[in-house]
Amino acid sequence: MKLAPSIGNFSYGGTAAIVTSMSLIVGFDAATASKATVLTGLLIVAIADNLTDSLSIHMYQESERIDGGSAFHATLSNFASRLGMSLSFVALVLFLPASAAVVISIVWGLLLLSALTYLIARHSGRSPVPEIAKHLLTAMAVMLMSKAISYLIVEWTQ
Repeated sequence: MKLAPSIGNFSYGGTAAIVTSMSLIVGFDAATASKATVLTGLLIVAIADNLTDSLSIHMYQESERIDGGSAFHATLSNFASRLGMSLSFVALVLFLPASAAVVISIVWGLLLLSALTYLIARHSGRSPVPEIAKHLLTAMAVMLMSKAISYLIVEWTQ
């Protein structure tokens, strides 16, 4: 049974937490949501969505007949990495003024995503720069879509 930390065990949860958190913050900001609404959304994703993703990963691994200990370790690693990343965004929103929290959350998220991508690229023997560029562009596209959705919802509901 392999229990050593693996970048693969952290990459899914870390990436999901980073991009989802940034997108929620940008989307809620565009909708002029209160700090309480943003925090609630982030915590729901950090806990409920994280638990369902972790359970889904675990069930998939069981269906593939992966060793129970390895499957549990991967599930726990995914949950912990996603929770930790998500809570870092909660702290930013909680302790910073709203306008600063949005900008700093985006910068923080892009830095985290770049660092995670760098580690994955090095681990996979790929050049980090193109991988980082590809992942940052994808994250920015997701944030822009979140912002656009928020603007549309605000327009339609007025």
